[in-house]
Amino acid sequence: MSDFLFRDPEWFWLALLLPLWIILRGRRGKNAALSFSSVAIAKDVTRGSRSRIGGFFFLMRLLAILLLLTALARPQLGKGHSEVESSGIDIVLAIDVSGSMNALDFASREELATRLQIVKKTVKEFIEKRPNDRIGLVAFAKESFLVSPLTLDHGWLLQNLERIQTGLIDGTQTAIGPAIGMSVNRLRDLPAKSRIVILLTDGEDNVQEIPPIAAAEAAETFDVKIYTIAAGKSGRVPMPKTDRSGAILRRSNGDMVFGGYMESRVDEDTLNQIAEITGGKFYRATNPEELRSIYDEIDQLETTEVKLRHYSEFQELFFWALYAALALLGIELLLVNTRFRPLPG
Repeated sequence: MSDFLFRDPEWFWLALLLPLWIILRGRRGKNAALSFSSVAIAKDVTRGSRSRIGGFFFLMRLLAILLLLTALARPQLGKGHSEVESSGIDIVLAIDVSGSMNALDFASREELATRLQIVKKTVKEFIEKRPNDRIGLVAFAKESFLVSPLTLDHGWLLQNLERIQTGLIDGTQTAIGPAIGMSVNRLRDLPAKSRIVILLTDGEDNVQEIPPIAAAEAAETFDVKIYTIAAGKSGRVPMPKTDRSGAILRRSNGDMVFGGYMESRVDEDTLNQIAEITGGKFYRATNPEELRSIYDEIDQLETTEVKLRHYSEFQELFFWALYAALALLGIELLLVNTRFRPLPG
């Protein structure tokens, strides 16, 4: 963005004196270069050619004065740019991709979707609201894997979020402790205003490779706060049919094949303890609206401090007006002392 301005525009007030100078000059006139005994003689002499060079010189002088005033007013061309200085928050989003995340209890008449599909949509909205934070992504089931390291490239992050689905890893079990451990390892050595993990699961840790409570205590040691979200309804929930890898089977028109019901349960007590140990908060989401409001609340609790700084670089232009004024005065001086030299009185 470029802006043109005058640094000292008050010099233009002197231009108001120019009309007065023009009036006084017209009344006074010039001293005669030749004397005639009769006006008729002068009339006969000037009838053949009327020179207006004196008026031309006066206009040159007038323009030179205006250019000098312009130079004194210091015209400048400013190029401004803004920088965002943010005290960001490092966030790892840990998402359960076990087979139970295919449950259809979040589906509605308007949108037939699995728990995981609704979660991905909600997480996408959360990421888009936080452009100044580094965000990473961890998916977990029986094992954990890093989908995306912490990054400010949220376009790339969203592409990786889109490719998360059930069946990528063994979804027969849920390992919450290792998921916390992997998330904390991505955060612990990085300087940030705040380091948080948002862990979403619809089950309970049934691997016990790393006890979730022990993992939470380690997170607290590294000053990592964990928000835990229990997603889905408890009890019997509808499920789509899946193949051996856990991928959803679909008909030729794209509709999911119904696979019956399963029993859904979540370990709320453990998730609540994890949040309490690390200074976070536990949430329960049984429908898409509750899930969206949970991420909205976390977004409000973990605000990022952003400062906008505006810088301007100015290029001085006064010398162009100054050079033009000096050029006009030089041309006048040259002409007056050569071709248009006045006759001696």
